[in-house]
Amino acid sequence: MKGFGMIPNLHAVMAEAPGLLEAYQRLHQLFTETSFNADEQTVVWQSINVEHSCHYCVPAHTGIAKQMGVDDEITDALRNETALPTDKLESLRDFTLSVVRERGAVGDKAVQGFLDAGYTQRQVLEVVLGVAQKTMSNYVNHLAETPVDKPFQKFEWHKAA
Repeated sequence: MKGFGMIPNLHAVMAEAPGLLEAYQRLHQLFTETSFNADEQTVVWQSINVEHSCHYCVPAHTGIAKQMGVDDEITDALRNETALPTDKLESLRDFTLSVVRERGAVGDKAVQGFLDAGYTQRQVLEVVLGVAQKTMSNYVNHLAETPVDKPFQKFEWHKAA
C-alpha cells in the first residue's frame, strides 16, 4: 500500500498463495483505473465491505478514502449504513448491493434505475470488477482473521446490530 509505508497484513496473508495476491493487486489496480471517481470507488468498495462485514477492509478503506480525499460524510454514511449525501451515490450503493446480494442476477429494473441515475453500461460492468476484487479480500479476511494494520486500527469498525 503505497503511501502507508508498509506491507498490509492482507497482502502478507495472501502471499501464501502468490497467484491470489497477484490477482488481487491487479484487480485493485484495474478498479482504480475505472471511470469511477474517488468518491464512487469508495462507495463501491465500502458498500461491499460493509455488506460482507469485513472487520479488516472497512477500517483499511476508511484510511484509503482519507488518502484519496473522500469527504468524511461519505465514509461515515457507508460505515454506518446511513444516507449518502447525493441521490447518485445512493443509487451506486443500491446497485452495488443488488449485484452482491443477487450474485449478479440483477433485474432489468435495477439496471435501468442505475442508468437513470446517470451511470453507464460500462459502469454496470465496472461494479462487477469491484465486487470481484472485494470478494477476494473480504473472504480471505474472514478465513484468516487478518489483524487490522496499525495505521487503520483507529478506524476500527463493527457492523451495527
